[in-house]
Amino acid sequence: MTKEEILTQLQALGSEQTKKVLTKHGAREPFFGVKITDLKPIVKKIKKNHELSLELYATGISDAMYLAGLIADEEKMTEEILQKWAREAYWYLISEYTVAWITAESKFGWKLAMEWITSDKENLASCGWSTLASLVAIKPDNELNIFRLGQLLDRVAKHIHQAQNRVRYTMNGFVIVTGSMVTELTENAMEVAAKIGKVNVNLGDTACKVPLASDYIQKVINIDRVGRKKKMARC
Repeated sequence: MTKEEILTQLQALGSEQTKKVLTKHGAREPFFGVKITDLKPIVKKIKKNHELSLELYATGISDAMYLAGLIADEEKMTEEILQKWAREAYWYLISEYTVAWITAESKFGWKLAMEWITSDKENLASCGWSTLASLVAIKPDNELNIFRLGQLLDRVAKHIHQAQNRVRYTMNGFVIVTGSMVTELTENAMEVAAKIGKVNVNLGDTACKVPLASDYIQKVINIDRVGRKKKMARC
């Protein structure tokens, strides 16, 4: 499929109702309003296609940018491309999911995440914390810097309530994922979760809620699933 054929298909799949929902979550034009579930058959047909993913992301159309991340080839992603994608991710669905996922799966995940979390730009910093969470979720513990992750948990405890809106959300998510998936850090993460308590995030005119990290990790402990890793960040 060509870029033009995919854009035509995405436009046909879009709906005003989905656009209204996504707008409440922060999406802005240009976008068609395609449900993520409707992108999966396209992904199955295309599979990984590096050049096409670059073309779709460059359109600036949210639906196409999200699809680009799903068909991107992590082995061919360069640091320069990932930096460009992160800079151009104009709302959290793209920055915290599309870009964070593919960055975590690439060989530049840790380096870029550590750089981005220091940014004063909200989308970039939240992208960094989401990338860290994705790395923790897919990498075996023996490939992770456990000591550094512990330091990052302490950093969240100290700074989360003063951080920018979406950064608070992704910091909280990092605590949850680390506590749930890194056995050696579960106790540490629970202590941090208890310390930070409820995290207030403006989620717009939506029914979404910020999960309480301590409750979430405890549920994972209760069902004996601590340390269960994912095969890939993208979903």
